[in-house]
Amino acid sequence: MEEEIRTEFESSGFSIGGAGPSDSAQILSTLLTYCINYKMSPADLVSNWEVYYLNRQLDGLKVESSYLDGFLTHLQNEVKDKLIKEETDLHVYSSNDIDMLLNNALTEEEGFLDTPSTKLEKSHGEPSNSELTPLTTDRPSSSRAAKTNGDRITPFAQRVNKFAQHYVLNADDMANVPSKPEVETSEDELIRRVQPRQRCTLQVQRSHPEPGCRFMYDRMEDRFNYLEDRIRSSASLFSATGLCGEPADATLASEDNMFAVGMVICDGEGRLNEKSILLQGSVEHSRGQRVRLDLKDINEFSLFPGQVVGIEGHNPSGHCFVASKLIDSIPVPVDDQLPCSKKQALDDEGRQNSNTLSRVLSSVIAAGPYTTTDNLLFEPLQELLSYACRKQPQLLILMGPFIDSDHPDIKRGTVDQSFHDIFHFEILRKLQDFTQYLGHSVRVILVPSVRDAHHDTVFPQPAFDLNLPEDITHQITCLANPSIFSSNEIHFGCCTTDILKQLSGDEISRKPPGGKPADRIGRLAKHILKQQSYYPLYPPAAGVPMDFSLAKEAFEISSPPDVLLLPSDLAPFVKVLSLNEGAEEQKWFVCVNPGRLAKGIGGGTFVELYYNEDTDKTNAFIMRI
Repeated sequence: MEEEIRTEFESSGFSIGGAGPSDSAQILSTLLTYCINYKMSPADLVSNWEVYYLNRQLDGLKVESSYLDGFLTHLQNEVKDKLIKEETDLHVYSSNDIDMLLNNALTEEEGFLDTPSTKLEKSHGEPSNSELTPLTTDRPSSSRAAKTNGDRITPFAQRVNKFAQHYVLNADDMANVPSKPEVETSEDELIRRVQPRQRCTLQVQRSHPEPGCRFMYDRMEDRFNYLEDRIRSSASLFSATGLCGEPADATLASEDNMFAVGMVICDGEGRLNEKSILLQGSVEHSRGQRVRLDLKDINEFSLFPGQVVGIEGHNPSGHCFVASKLIDSIPVPVDDQLPCSKKQALDDEGRQNSNTLSRVLSSVIAAGPYTTTDNLLFEPLQELLSYACRKQPQLLILMGPFIDSDHPDIKRGTVDQSFHDIFHFEILRKLQDFTQYLGHSVRVILVPSVRDAHHDTVFPQPAFDLNLPEDITHQITCLANPSIFSSNEIHFGCCTTDILKQLSGDEISRKPPGGKPADRIGRLAKHILKQQSYYPLYPPAAGVPMDFSLAKEAFEISSPPDVLLLPSDLAPFVKVLSLNEGAEEQKWFVCVNPGRLAKGIGGGTFVELYYNEDTDKTNAFIMRI
């Protein structure tokens, strides 16, 4: 079984480290003990190791003895979480439950943007939230709810430091960050709102499907057409470059060198490995047939099921295509390769006052869940809005899930309100207070998730269909998942489905011997733009309600965005990445994973982004609450 463990790790790109054979044997013996104690197969052990490796962002691909203690803790936490999910009726009472029952704190909460707290929560050198949060005077129940909730002390409210800086992008160039005015307060008056900054522009390039669309009636024909269109359109783009020649049939036996375009497919239902890679061609070039790929002559590659690639090589036997060159990036259409000045001139035709627009934008970006798992008070959302009231960003981007279907109370069905009522009272009312407090200068964007219990469970997913008051319809915008929009001439792409985590579980890669450690997270993010699709993985991961009849128009990325938003359960990050490494003109973009605003019974992370002209002057902060 030790050899099986070694084989599984090596097939996933990892190696068993150690100073000598004895150390490697000791590591294998320890891993075998983990398999026996936790009743796992070698494949399950490797899957857990990949999650631990990605979350900790370990250097190198060696399994070293120094990592085993942390890996054991990770396995113990996984087993504990599994037991808690199985024992749905099990509850361990604590002092928090006693305080809640004695104080009778189970009352409704609305119209207040602060977290129930005590004086112990105030961070050093920072004003209290009561001095920074707008109050609403038109709802008599708000003060009563705030007073009652203030008596309830939750684990989230017991934090000492409310906000901590977790990571800073371009920390050496902090002069680009605009200064933020503070709010003036006094004891005998309500909070005085400072003058807002300039209002940002907003254009929605694509937000499909439309609300109320017909979905989950896709046929096998729709799935076939979607895959065939991806391969055929990619082959046309390869041909248009003139560098690769016309695509040929890779299934035909030939000693001549040829170029083929196809989709990577796994031979079987297991995980992709180097011996199970098939190339499926289009109906036009190879009648849709598949041929096995031999990548022994390729020094470096990164592949996953559903990836469209260009392959150069020969097929001597007719049964195996021996590759000599692999291109994993689909060429950009000719229209998007125009010089920036020419392109800007075309975009500005007929547009008035275009000279007043500047590519400068301040934004706060967060992804759900927005409440902790022990209640539905939405305290992290309140803290986020309170923070945004002080920083006054031009754009607030909130991505789902808002009403998380994985929340324990929702899964058990113990809530006494409908999901739509929870969304209306706990989310929309707080956002209305936020927009009214900051005035017309702020914009809010809402993007749903397939985990939203109150919305259509389909991917791609239509936008929320909200009946908002007329005075704030121009401030709160609902977009589909995925979607493309621009603000102040800065192009954003957004997808709330956790494609990064799903790709990390299905991708295989090889790097040259002696090469520098690769940035795997950055490589996974670049796959999205290289494939020009928000969801290039096929077949879809378990739990993704894919509708192929809606996918073609919704998933396509015609041109790379400036900022790519990919919320994920993986560790939060902000990375500046390049699509054309080694080329004369590189396309740089910022990829953002804000993490989850709430994690368990504690706070999570969000991102504060200041985009200034280009990526060199852009600043970003990962904030932990």
